Amino acid sequence: MDSFDSTLQLITTLFIFVAVLSVTYVVTRWIAKNQKGQMNTGNLEVIETCRLSQTKYIQIIRTGSVYMVIAVCKDTISMLGVLEPEQLDLSRPPMESQSFQEILEKMKTWKPKK
Repeated sequence: MDSFDSTLQLITTLFIFVAVLSVTYVVTRWIAKNQKGQMNTGNLEVIETCRLSQTKYIQIIRTGSVYMVIAVCKDTISMLGVLEPEQLDLSRPPMESQSFQEILEKMKTWKPKK
């Protein structure tokens, strides 16, 4: 009887864990979808971002019909310049996100350089 109680407790704990994990996954996807929809509407749009270090980025943004290059640091944002639409290569499609499985497969075949 004692082993049955232990087994039942283990199954219950695993069920609760899987349920919490599932709810967390669904809510995270929903929040990400909402935020993505809010970011691409209106007069402001981030066109491209280049990470320079842990807290420093260079971004190309569109404000209305003007394209600007800005530097984003931990505590400051500085305008570096204005670009004409002809100077940009907007024909490239945005990077497609990869699934975790695809990333894992690449890591399995990756070998460090000597």
